[in-house]
Amino acid sequence: MNLILHLLLDAAVIFGLAYLMPQVDVKNFGTAILIALILGLLNFFIGWIIRFPLNLVTFFLLTGIVRIVVTALLLKLIDNFMDSFTIVGFWPALVIALAVAVAGTLIDRSAPTPEMVNSGYVVSVLSTLRVG
Repeated sequence: MNLILHLLLDAAVIFGLAYLMPQVDVKNFGTAILIALILGLLNFFIGWIIRFPLNLVTFFLLTGIVRIVVTALLLKLIDNFMDSFTIVGFWPALVIALAVAVAGTLIDRSAPTPEMVNSGYVVSVLSTLRVG
C-alpha cells in the first residue's frame, strides 16, 4: 500500500511541477505515473551504484544531497528516453528531485510501515500516547 501511495504522490508532484515550471513538460498524468514508476525502478536498480561512490567521496556526510542529485540525474536520463517528458536544464530536474524527496519523507512520517516503526526510524503515535 505504501508503494502505491509513493507512486501516486511522486506522479502528482512531477505532474504538478510540470504545470508550474515552463522548463518541464509532461504529456498527461498517465505519463507522470510511468515516469514515477521508472524513476523508482532506476533508483532501486541503478541509483545505489551511483550513490555509493559519491557517498564514499563525501564520507557519507552528504547522503541526502547525493540522493537528490542522483535522482535529478535519473530524471534527466528518463527525459532522454521518453518523448512525452521533457526537462530543459538540470536545475528543474533538481527541483523535482527535491520535491519528490520531501513528499516521500512526509509520506513516510505520516504513514509508516511496521518495519519502519520496529527499526526506530519512525516513532509510533501510539507509543508516544501510551500512558504508563
